[in-house]
Amino acid sequence: MPKKITPQYNLVEIEVNDRLGKKVRVKCSPQDTIGDFKKLVAAQIGTDPKKIVLKKWYKEFKDHITLDDYELHNGMNVELYYR
Repeated sequence: MPKKITPQYNLVEIEVNDRLGKKVRVKCSPQDTIGDFKKLVAAQIGTDPKKIVLKKWYKEFKDHITLDDYELHNGMNVELYYR
C-alpha cells in the first residue's frame, strides 16, 4: 500500500507596526510575495494595498519578491508606511 503524503503548510506570523497605534499580526506563507502580504495586511487594517509601503530600517520591500527571499521569518517586525 502506498504511503499517504500529507502537504506541509508552514505559516509564519509577522507583526506590522505603523508606529501611530496600529499594530497587527499577519499569518502568511513564506512563499507569499510582498504584494500578497500587503493584501493580507490591507484586509486587516482596512486600507487599500496600493497605499501600503513596507520597510525594515531603510529597506523598502518590492512587491514581486517573496517573504522567504527577504528572509522574513516567524515573529519578525516590519514597519508600515502609507503613500
